[in-house]
Amino acid sequence: MKIALVHDYLNQEGGAERVARVFCLTYPGSPLYTSVYDPACMDPFWRTVDVRTSFMQPLGPSLRVAKVLLPLYPLAFEAFDFSAYDVVLSSSSTFAKGIITGPDTYHICYCHSPARFAWMYHDYVAQMALGRIERALLPAVVARLRVWDYAAAQRVDAFLANSHNTARRIAKFYRRAATMLHPPIDVSSFHPTTRREPYFLVLARLQAYKRIDVAVDAFNRLRWPLLVVGTGPDAARLRSHAGPTVRFTGRVSDVQARHYMRSCQALIWPGDEDLGLTPLEVLASGRPVVAYRAGGAMETLVDGVTGTFFERQTPEALVAALRTFDPEAYEPTALRAHVAEFDVSVFQQRLRQFVEASVQRQRDHALGDVASGPVALPR
Repeated sequence: MKIALVHDYLNQEGGAERVARVFCLTYPGSPLYTSVYDPACMDPFWRTVDVRTSFMQPLGPSLRVAKVLLPLYPLAFEAFDFSAYDVVLSSSSTFAKGIITGPDTYHICYCHSPARFAWMYHDYVAQMALGRIERALLPAVVARLRVWDYAAAQRVDAFLANSHNTARRIAKFYRRAATMLHPPIDVSSFHPTTRREPYFLVLARLQAYKRIDVAVDAFNRLRWPLLVVGTGPDAARLRSHAGPTVRFTGRVSDVQARHYMRSCQALIWPGDEDLGLTPLEVLASGRPVVAYRAGGAMETLVDGVTGTFFERQTPEALVAALRTFDPEAYEPTALRAHVAEFDVSVFQQRLRQFVEASVQRQRDHALGDVASGPVALPR
């Protein structure tokens, strides 16, 4: 099979980009199509990939510029030509699902989430510092993109969802069935240590909907050390609220991030995420997680086994949970054993099986030998 890969954009590193990287490793030599690519903000790995960008690239690949070009993304992905490929595998939380493929090209979308800004608009912008003009104009823009996003989802031949949580959203917003396949981590690249440092850790894109402000406010009250690792549009607001025990590192290398993960007391995970790879990576590093009991965390974390939950998305609830939490009560070996099923080797095997089964089902359906419907993931 001749396979093409597609990803929303390559101008900031996060969980979706780590999944796209595994796609490239699973199907080496396949080109990856994307709207914009900013090598300065991406891991050197991407320089080894045949990255093919859209007409948006000369307009500016940086995150700051790319955000202003929101209405152009549908056009950018619809302009790609995939007629030379048997299969297109897209990695999407926004626009990549909107590619157009012919009847002989099978499109599988690995969906990290239906577009949050379109379908969870009020939650998405609640914590953002938007001006009066932006708040007046943005709903009209989002309304049009919501119509496009639904139509784009109907072009997909088969959906993979990164969690049951995301699969429910796909069913709700797109009226499509999805097969669940949890995203991967490379367990072997994370190594526990017996040396602990006193800080707790936040490691994430600094975006308002992730509610990192809950962690900052809680540690301001506790006066305990909190290390916030990452960059993003919410950085300035978070820094302005931080007290003397909260430190920001900005962007760090993968090596440094792994050091922080294995050396912390625990990861703080205050958002309602679609799934979340970072908690799994911290568990593979032998450290527990304190998470808000919502979203994908409820699929991957177990109270009292991988750490603890807090029940309300407030600083008060997080403070109460931390006061009774003992980071040393968790055995690194047991934490690593919990994430073995998420290893990249398991993901790659199941992804290949799904792609092959989907294509075979399409061929059988074209011959009239099988009814249409979602493909079950082989085990």
